[in-house]
Amino acid sequence: MKLYCRNSLVVMFVLVCLFSVEANAQENRWKKGIVKEQFIYEEDVYPSCHAGTLAETPDGIVAAWFGGTRERNPDVTIRFSRLVDGEWTKSVEVANGVQNDTLRYPSWNPVLYQIPDGDLLLFYKVGPSPSGWWGMLKRSSDNGLTWSEAEKLPDGFIGPVKNKPLLLDNGDLICGSSTEGGQGWQVHFELTPDFGKTWRKVGPINSPSTYQIIQPSVLKHQDGRLSILCRSKNSVLVDSYSSDNGETWSLPQASGLPNNNSGTDAVSLQDGRQLAVYNHVKTPIGAKKGYRTPLNVAVSDDGKHWSAALVLEDSEISQYSYPAVIQSADGMVHFIYTWRRERMKYVKVDPAKLELTEIIDEKWPEK
Repeated sequence: MKLYCRNSLVVMFVLVCLFSVEANAQENRWKKGIVKEQFIYEEDVYPSCHAGTLAETPDGIVAAWFGGTRERNPDVTIRFSRLVDGEWTKSVEVANGVQNDTLRYPSWNPVLYQIPDGDLLLFYKVGPSPSGWWGMLKRSSDNGLTWSEAEKLPDGFIGPVKNKPLLLDNGDLICGSSTEGGQGWQVHFELTPDFGKTWRKVGPINSPSTYQIIQPSVLKHQDGRLSILCRSKNSVLVDSYSSDNGETWSLPQASGLPNNNSGTDAVSLQDGRQLAVYNHVKTPIGAKKGYRTPLNVAVSDDGKHWSAALVLEDSEISQYSYPAVIQSADGMVHFIYTWRRERMKYVKVDPAKLELTEIIDEKWPEK
């Protein structure tokens, strides 16, 4: 009788262990490939933050975002931090919107870009609102330790509106940009052949009567074409293609991924695939915006057919938003995003370890 009881307990213990292993594997299905995740800071001198950006310098990964009392408040400044020995340095203010002793505007949407064998660039905006801001630029020759005086971009230019620029084979730096004024949301491109000294525009490329789009991410495909993924008011991420280095673009179309009218980002991986980070949420009918949770990662071989890869955040407590993504020289993929407007969060991923499941009809797969 005692032997029977012992055997029963052993069997029950084994079953519980197997169930726990299976449940844990199921729980971690959408976390495969994550190498590290951490807050860039736990507490800082300001209560609210948003709109992160990343770059890889010769000294390592760096990040910037805007922080202050709240978005649109004049005390909002651009903050900067460096990843050193696996930990983020205390953030420092590197730009603000002070005009004179009596006038100050909020700062917005920083974008970092590392010139190959050159300066680290910091694009950002200053002004009362997205419809009335202007573009600014700072340069660092020591990987972000010190910065030049701010340069105002030419009238009508703001540089990359949210997401990183792309250096083209012809030497132009193409910046995905957009406007939110009275004509509706429109995407255009700002190109510079000399890293911010001179500029020209292409576009706008869309009619707001069809798609209202902003904040494009610029991607490069193995066949030489460029494409963009854009935030929209139309409940979908919108794409467009160029076969001539961004001089002309195809009609914007639905990408196959939903959008909640919130910022996204994407990157062309070294292996030729495209990776997008976004909220896999459609804006409800009649609403201006959808929930900013969960925060998802999808991968595509061709930029048209997407597979589910990761769920970075899935709490019902919103918001997890405005992600940025880069791939470093060692092949790792790095994300930064707004965590509930309280902190900036960083995630490092090994793309070779992602487990992919096809997305059909814009529906995130259950497993």
